Amino acid sequence: MSMVSLIVGHKGTGKTKMMIELANDRAEKSSGHIVFVNKNQRLMYDLIHEIRIVCMEDYEEITNSDEYIGFLYGIISSDHDIDAIFIDSILKHADVSTEDIPEFLARLKVISQQHDIDFIVSLSADLEELSDDVTDFNVMKPEGC
Repeated sequence: MSMVSLIVGHKGTGKTKMMIELANDRAEKSSGHIVFVNKNQRLMYDLIHEIRIVCMEDYEEITNSDEYIGFLYGIISSDHDIDAIFIDSILKHADVSTEDIPEFLARLKVISQQHDIDFIVSLSADLEELSDDVTDFNVMKPEGC
């Protein structure tokens, strides 16, 4: 069963490091493809070469969560072997705000179930800042939190 997992914590708590470790580990063990969506190219050398890196700076025209969901559908439709999509620091992409997160995550959950893809999403926030709607998701915190 596919799922949506959240890595939650404030800036500097090790969320990105945790995402990189999880993505690299997943890529080494998975027979499917792994996609890592990041704001820029700075993590390119931290991720193993089997991981497809998508740099959101290359897609500045994506300006809201609806367009972002459509973009994810485009990624999925171009590769039917995707096992997991990692989205680092979603609040830095496409003007997605904490108010958008519950609906965004609910939509990811539907996509996850429809296409048998795990989503791992990092959020720079405290769990208390997010609505109760995130309790349905697997929440992880970096060791420093």
